[in-house]
Amino acid sequence: MATDCISPILDSKCKQAFRRRLLAWYAKHERDLPWRKSQDPYRVWISEVMLQQTQVETVKPYFLRFLKAFPTVKNLAAAEESQVLRLWEGLGYYRRARGLHAAAKKIVAEHGGQFPRDVATLQTLPGIGRYTAGAIASIAFNQRAPILEANTIRLLARLLAYPDDPTKSVGQRLLWAMAEEILPRRDVARFNQALMELGSLVCTPTQPKCDACPVARNCAAFQEGLQNEIPRASVKMKFTDVREAVVVVRKNGKVIMRQCGPDERWAGLWDFPRFGIESEGPLFVEEELVAKVRDQTGITAKPGSLLTTIKHGVTRYRITLDCYTAQYKSGRLKGAMRWIRPAELAELPLSTTGRKLANRIIQSASGN
Repeated sequence: MATDCISPILDSKCKQAFRRRLLAWYAKHERDLPWRKSQDPYRVWISEVMLQQTQVETVKPYFLRFLKAFPTVKNLAAAEESQVLRLWEGLGYYRRARGLHAAAKKIVAEHGGQFPRDVATLQTLPGIGRYTAGAIASIAFNQRAPILEANTIRLLARLLAYPDDPTKSVGQRLLWAMAEEILPRRDVARFNQALMELGSLVCTPTQPKCDACPVARNCAAFQEGLQNEIPRASVKMKFTDVREAVVVVRKNGKVIMRQCGPDERWAGLWDFPRFGIESEGPLFVEEELVAKVRDQTGITAKPGSLLTTIKHGVTRYRITLDCYTAQYKSGRLKGAMRWIRPAELAELPLSTTGRKLANRIIQSASGN
């Protein structure tokens, strides 16, 4: 392919050609996604928050269910937090859901239920940072606001052949400046969506499809053969192995459930008694289970069999979770805890592992 303008940030004619090629490509390759059915800022906002650190195909059914339950920002503001968390269950990063709920309340209370149109005001809402504010302002209101997220970071870093880590402060300043520089004066909504679409479908993390890229001639990394080395990979996270136990304490057909506190891993969600475990050997493990269940719940229980072991990851932790049964012996519940019938577990917002265990208990109670 013949070399053209390297980096669309350098020259006005290059920028015009870059925009034209990108939008022509997008007109042919735009995916039919449920949040693109309208430019309603509420739909844009919900989708952008859900898409943070989550794949498009995973988000689709969650988005549709969420909009069915809460079709407007006023509906979301009026909902109970437990309803919001239950519909978010499985998406992870539950702080996003709590931020949505808090922001909805603020939009209704302080903005008459109408979304602010400018980036600065949008950023005063809980959970809305520079990227999400830019996405809402540009996609919903066609404001000339730049965006920078995982796909566009990768795309812009390659266009510039930026050699360092683009997630660091120096790289972020450069890429934000470029994202703003290349914006057109009109049709900003489609342009920003086209940038993200190109990054998602063509300028992929590994084996980018440069032969199918409409702006390869503008890409310094491609021209220099560096598209597989740029962007520079961030330092790999070091994982810590952790052992935990979760205990299903039973009494008269009910089980103990506790609501996680605001500073806990799954704030606002419900969970079975759960804690780290250090002992080795059945006898010592049993003693630790009895002591920690009593400390956490106020209940003395007799541990029973090991139901199952679940391996999962949370941020930088690789967790081996041993799930035990136990029988109530004495004591009264303390704190945010309740005795729950198995059928009621379906209504509570739980973590992914909590839901797996709850489903097992529900099936057992129903005789299936």
